[in-house]
Amino acid sequence: MKIGILQTGHAPDEVLGTLGDYDTMFARLLDGHGFEFETFNVVDMDFPDGPDVCDGWLITGSKHGAYDDLPFIPPLEDLIRGIHAASRPMVGICFGHQIIAQAMGGKVVKFDGGWSVGRREYDYKGETLAVNAWHQDQVVELPEGAEVIGSNDFCENAALVYGDRIWTIQPHPEFGADMVDALATHRGPGVVPGSLLDNTRAQLDAPIQSQKVADEMAAFLKQGALAHV
Repeated sequence: MKIGILQTGHAPDEVLGTLGDYDTMFARLLDGHGFEFETFNVVDMDFPDGPDVCDGWLITGSKHGAYDDLPFIPPLEDLIRGIHAASRPMVGICFGHQIIAQAMGGKVVKFDGGWSVGRREYDYKGETLAVNAWHQDQVVELPEGAEVIGSNDFCENAALVYGDRIWTIQPHPEFGADMVDALATHRGPGVVPGSLLDNTRAQLDAPIQSQKVADEMAAFLKQGALAHV
């Protein structure tokens, strides 16, 4: 099964040589599920020819906001709606979660409650799930047809499904402790409050359930692809 990775941003230069870019992180996260990957750097205006180029789609995180006036945002929203119309399965992470919601008619804002960074616990389908987060923006109004399957006190709409075709989540299952530490070092200072960065570093060794999220993501993509055949 071929998964198209729509890369909407790039990892900090400081980690590219060790952890790779976001597409590499997702390929590593989903290793063992039998996927083939093709990356499209949509943030750099590298777009696929259409929704049928791949069997399923994954939209990455980004330092940009879904509401930003950037050249890649409108064509990406068009592609998201096209993928949905073509009944191809699609998953979105952080910015991907937000841009899909916006493209489908929801609303994304810079949350006035501030940042969520590092290990966070979510109520996911009735279970407690710990995953690393790094965001200030949030989906605050749901699109028609979106169902909340994950939330916590800080982020009400942390995981969404749209029928059996779209699955999205606000935190970052692809971020391990090394990536969170790198973000706290290279992108956090002067942007994220110091107390949050200190707390994040103090929890770097605490367990997270990234593999459980990866397995759920993979199962959703495979089930959606089978339903399309």
